[in-house]
Amino acid sequence: MREGSTGMARQLYELCGRDPARVFSPYCWRIRMALAHKGLDFDSMPWRFTETDRLAFADCDKVPVLVDGARTVADSWAIAQYLDEAYPDAPSLLHGRPAAYRFIQAWTDAVLHASLVRLIVSDIPALLDEPALGYFHASREKRFGMKLEQVTAGREDRLPAFRESLHPLRMVVRAQPFLGGDAPDYADHTVFGGFMWGRVCSPLALLEPGDPIGAWVERMLDLHGGMARQVPAAA
Repeated sequence: MREGSTGMARQLYELCGRDPARVFSPYCWRIRMALAHKGLDFDSMPWRFTETDRLAFADCDKVPVLVDGARTVADSWAIAQYLDEAYPDAPSLLHGRPAAYRFIQAWTDAVLHASLVRLIVSDIPALLDEPALGYFHASREKRFGMKLEQVTAGREDRLPAFRESLHPLRMVVRAQPFLGGDAPDYADHTVFGGFMWGRVCSPLALLEPGDPIGAWVERMLDLHGGMARQVPAAA
């Protein structure tokens, strides 16, 4: 992966703030890990919340967007499917069973992300550049119907319930190294994206020491030469 150059045909538009190295969207992390899983190099194209005009070529207003030669693919699920179709000789992401991965994606979005955002959303503005700050505050406070600091108020008291909601994940990674079995697949990349979101944006300790999920996160951080571990985490 190389940041910001245009010498390669394959480009990934990804969400960041002031620091282009701190990619924090969980959906972008799904595809970062998927591309590494496939052994596919790419140029990172840093994108901010207010830069919707830069995605007009893709007919969308959100990242990730993958440009692979003449092909442009938006949406993390569509990109994952495309990668397996376009590169069948590289390690498989979905193993031909999309329904199971759709369930993992639905659980991640509806349970992990829905709870996680209420724990970390007030930490995200510290990452953003000035143009994005106003947008982020206005859009998220409209969504939650309150100030961001109110959304995360008392979050330490809510951590036990959050950790308990992760028990199905804990049961699996206690029994095997990855959701994909002995090796990771797109299920791992999907869930891991949420933990990278938390890791990059917030200093909040989401897991207790000794949690099997924490050990799984460490294994994911070590993949691909420590690609994810090299991204600066919140202090």
